[in-house]
Amino acid sequence: MAETTERKYHYSEIFHSIQGEGHYTGVPTAWLRFFLCNLQCNGFGQVDPTNPDTYELPFEDFDVSSVKRVEDLPVWEKGCDSSYTWAKKFKGLMGHETPTVLANKVVDILKNESNPDGKFLHPVSKQNQHLCFTGGEPLMVTAQAATMAIYKELQKQGNVPGSITYETNGTQILKEPFKEWIKNCETEIFFSVSPKLFTVSGEKTEKAIKPQNVAEYYNLRNTGQLKFVVGSSDREWEELETTVDKFRDAGVEWPIWVMPTGAREEEQTAGAGKIAEKAFKKGYNVAARVHVYLFGNAIGT
Repeated sequence: MAETTERKYHYSEIFHSIQGEGHYTGVPTAWLRFFLCNLQCNGFGQVDPTNPDTYELPFEDFDVSSVKRVEDLPVWEKGCDSSYTWAKKFKGLMGHETPTVLANKVVDILKNESNPDGKFLHPVSKQNQHLCFTGGEPLMVTAQAATMAIYKELQKQGNVPGSITYETNGTQILKEPFKEWIKNCETEIFFSVSPKLFTVSGEKTEKAIKPQNVAEYYNLRNTGQLKFVVGSSDREWEELETTVDKFRDAGVEWPIWVMPTGAREEEQTAGAGKIAEKAFKKGYNVAARVHVYLFGNAIGT
């Protein structure tokens, strides 16, 4: 009988940090960031996100040959701050491994002097650490298959997380095998959906806002959140409210979180107060993006 060869998948990085946004803020988390996304979000940080003719995109001019590791890339303040997870010029920096190897790398990243075996159930705190699949876009078809296989390998090792988050833009259609797995998975599955507003990201609404797709996620596992990056301008908040209505009309009742725009602490701090005040009036939750304040949004945090 011929040997079965495991498929390999492209990923950007695997690291251990905290969850900095939304429901699981502050929880120690193992992160697996996939390579590939269907959106670019080049409008982030631009003077006018709705006008591509005015964009400044530093990542396009960056000399990739000057670095050997993803961790050595700078944090870009204009355009998508994780453009290295989808722009083809960075593919040479990406890893390419089987689910078995990826599962082992996730376990290895959890290891330290107080957790020498890399257990999700920490031996000191007796608390479950979290696993987050992010991107790029972790619900692309290839990533759906990869995450199921990674979980299966962790099960074999008797080392599964207490909960798993998919940080997704909410545009992807789920394949049947993945839907069955989501419905039956013993571990809590949490969908952290971050729809991209046109007035903030520059992504056209018809491409970026897919309430019916997210409604399917919601109906499979109703644990999740809707998380919006937004500034303080009236036009951004008008679009936010219109978009929230679309998701509510589709039957998605997850809590709403808003986060200030900006890739760095000083940018976020500048508008955070106004955004929080607007959020309070609407009854929305506010996400402070704690990892930015702790680690400066550096890659690997």
